[in-house]
Amino acid sequence: MFSTSNSVSISVSDDESNDLNRIRTRTRRKRKKPGHRTSFELPRYILRLFLRYWIVLVFLLAVGLLVFESTRIGTKPANSELKNPESSRKESPSKKNEGNLNRLDPTTKVIGGVRQRCLKLLPPEELENLDILERKDSSSPVKKLVYLTDTDTSMGEKKAVRGNGTRFNLFTGNQTFAERENSFQVSETVSVHCGFFNENGGFRISDEDNKFMQTCQVVVSTCAFGGGDNLYEPIGMSKASTQKVCYVAFWDEVTLAAQEEEGHKIGEDGYIGKWRIVIVKDLPFMDQRLNGKIPKMLSHRLFPNAKYSIWVDSKSQFRRDPLGVLDALLWRTNSVLAISEHGARSSVYDEAKAVVKKHKATPEEVQVQINQYRTDKLPEDKRFNGKKALSEASVIVREQTPLTNLFMCLWFNEVVRYTSRDQLSFPYVLWRLKVLKNVNMFPVCTRKDLVNSMGHVRKAKPLVSL
Repeated sequence: MFSTSNSVSISVSDDESNDLNRIRTRTRRKRKKPGHRTSFELPRYILRLFLRYWIVLVFLLAVGLLVFESTRIGTKPANSELKNPESSRKESPSKKNEGNLNRLDPTTKVIGGVRQRCLKLLPPEELENLDILERKDSSSPVKKLVYLTDTDTSMGEKKAVRGNGTRFNLFTGNQTFAERENSFQVSETVSVHCGFFNENGGFRISDEDNKFMQTCQVVVSTCAFGGGDNLYEPIGMSKASTQKVCYVAFWDEVTLAAQEEEGHKIGEDGYIGKWRIVIVKDLPFMDQRLNGKIPKMLSHRLFPNAKYSIWVDSKSQFRRDPLGVLDALLWRTNSVLAISEHGARSSVYDEAKAVVKKHKATPEEVQVQINQYRTDKLPEDKRFNGKKALSEASVIVREQTPLTNLFMCLWFNEVVRYTSRDQLSFPYVLWRLKVLKNVNMFPVCTRKDLVNSMGHVRKAKPLVSL
């Protein structure tokens, strides 16, 4: 028995009782039932479910999409393709780029933090008073060119297109390899193959057109053979240039028929807009790209009295004043040849790989050309005289001097001997003809300022072998 006298009494106040009750209450709140989830645990629970069953969800979505597409196909009219035949065709380059037509806005670039125009033309009032510059370069090492010809009519019985496994023919003359080497030997008088070798060689032009071409002092030219590209009206010229500059477009009879079919007919005066249309008959090459090199590279043969010439590819619209272009690219830079540099590559050897990869020439013919250039020790330098070695050559501006004419003849002979991809032969000829130094390789942005690029409209039809 415990004695009551030894017991100890502990008094508890009401406040302390309430505190104990709150502690018990908190303890009970923490002991939740297993099935109950708080608002913070629910998203985690859903996430765990998704991670466990996401494959099933993706499968269900795929099945649903498949069912939806099958119902769409089933309800699609069977003749819908007949109603919209154009919908399955690719948009032509001309349609894609027709927004470029007649644009005169300048092309600019940022230099030293300042935006400047790529082609620095004179102000309009000065362009109107600009005259053709007369230059006499007595220091040129080449004074006279003698073009090799053969007027023996008995040669007409020979094959006019290709012979001896090459593309040399009556138009080009059969240049031997020894003659090729001699043509690079510079002297005051140089004899060189340069097309128009025989009167039966082809590229026939009417007497009326020939007479007109003899009168041109400055010429802007282009060509379209085989029904190829359309003709774009030149824009941006001054009134003075319209009176002093010839605009000449060379067509063959296939292009003439194709353009007339589209309603582009030559006027009684021989013009369409500002372009004098010159119809060429009896093209000398099966390769239409090679036929196009004749007006591109041999403008000095077609316009023997012209002091200056500007070549523009048929895929472009020339949009600047010609005399202003001569002033900006030749006269102010003291150059005799200005040509657009390549935008993508700088080395001829890299370009050869690209030509093969893009199927623009066969690997075999490219290999023959590149092997010869390696044998001749053409360097792999990507720059000549501080500028790109590779040209894009869609715009060529030049003074027609004996030296530049020789360069163009040599370049033409290379594209005849090897491939018609003139980007491959340009650096080689420039390297071999070391005396030609005043060359202005202008950048891509300048070329974009010179022309509106329209792209090729249609593929040229090859000549049919008879």
